[in-house]
Amino acid sequence: MVAGWLVTACETTIYPTLESAAPVLIVDAWVNNKPEAQEILLTYSQGYFDSSTPPPASGASVTVAESTGKIYTFSEDDKKPGRYVWKPATGETFGSVGNSYKLSISYNGETFEAQSRMGRVPPIDSITFDQDKRIRNNETIYRAEFWATDPRGIGDAYWIRSYKNGVLLNKPSDINIAYDASFSAGGATDGVQFITPIRRGINPNDNDANGNPLSPFLPGDSVNVQILSVTQAAFDYLTQVTVQTDRPGGFQELFARPLANVSTNIVNAKSSGSKALGFFNVSAVSIRGKRFKQ
Repeated sequence: MVAGWLVTACETTIYPTLESAAPVLIVDAWVNNKPEAQEILLTYSQGYFDSSTPPPASGASVTVAESTGKIYTFSEDDKKPGRYVWKPATGETFGSVGNSYKLSISYNGETFEAQSRMGRVPPIDSITFDQDKRIRNNETIYRAEFWATDPRGIGDAYWIRSYKNGVLLNKPSDINIAYDASFSAGGATDGVQFITPIRRGINPNDNDANGNPLSPFLPGDSVNVQILSVTQAAFDYLTQVTVQTDRPGGFQELFARPLANVSTNIVNAKSSGSKALGFFNVSAVSIRGKRFKQ
């Protein structure tokens, strides 16, 4: 009877009552040096169970100052409130490797600030595809792998983003970050080729209707890989995002790390002012794409 009660208890659905909290300004400011318009999104936080689109923070003044003295002004999109855009002139890109940047947001009588630096990135030498046989139905699966070497000098950090057929892989499990050529500091992987799990972290993890894993790529599919430089603070931020979003679910959730807000580098110019969340990072980017031909 005790065992039966335990099984029943585990299946009980509960509806916890969460305390309400005042909305907080959320800053999504991941800027890079690709030759295209750059954008910064300002929204408000909302309740945990609220799945609606976050309300925009409209009417702000947004600038990024470079250590050279240049000022980049982000103007709000007339058709998309809360979206602030900097548009480059012909042949212009945002920033330069090695320079530092300061984000300033003036909103509702307050000023929010953040600091970043554009780090270097290695070129992507090539992308390859390999095949393997599955035991199940003797299927052939195809995986992609990029090849690049971390430059000499300890402390480079990266965010590797990949696209399949032009669609960004953006599941929590798709977050692929590297410190030098490995997963974290102290890995003794400075100045060498990225380790295999990172090189193969560009593959999608999709299942069919029965929950069976699909081949990441098939002949005719394309893959685009982008390596973005990130600061060490941004690397820590992305690590925390992975922990908080890539949850085990089910019974294992009882032993997982508790849900919590991740860190932020957005600060109010006045220590007594309201708080903000989100992150500001300026990246250099290296890009390479390939279409899979069998």
